[in-house]
Amino acid sequence: MPAVDRREQILHAAAQSFALFGYKATTMDQVAKIANVGKGTIYTFFTNKEELFDEILYSVILEMKELAESKIRREHTFFENLYSVLDALLEFRDDHELLIKLSQEVRDVGTPKAREGIAKLERVILDNLEREIAYARNQGEIKPCDPQVVAIVLFKLYIALTSDFNQIREPLSKDEIHHYIRLFMADGLANVPEGAA
Repeated sequence: MPAVDRREQILHAAAQSFALFGYKATTMDQVAKIANVGKGTIYTFFTNKEELFDEILYSVILEMKELAESKIRREHTFFENLYSVLDALLEFRDDHELLIKLSQEVRDVGTPKAREGIAKLERVILDNLEREIAYARNQGEIKPCDPQVVAIVLFKLYIALTSDFNQIREPLSKDEIHHYIRLFMADGLANVPEGAA
């Protein structure tokens, strides 16, 4: 088997192992078994478990960035783009087995490397939000504001309305989530011309 294929086979097996067992419980022996290679073969491509994890996380982050960028339509309003990007990124996060397992591991065990991985993924979301908030502000579509502050508040509000809220009651629909974001944030941020209601 060519080296590139073997490397991809190992990455695929490691992604499976991290998704099944989490970061802390994944071992190089498990990865070797899933990949059907000797443990030594893994070390020809990766120095350690951390390096393997970082490579997998990097590919997930690239996927998230591409997804976010694909949802932006300059002919749409800031809030239409906001909803589209947040919905897509958080659905991606919720549907991706590795991210689900890492979130559980952070909540249940607090593994530093898993926490670091989730923080990197959240940074991707926040960076995209900041960029779009700055663009909308510069276009005069929203009031003058600090994009970093608004990005964090919007993101935390979205998390509160989705995953946090789901723990106490039946989940809100996307339309209900959008309604509450508008109620709490958009009506305060929207740069409504004088005389418009």
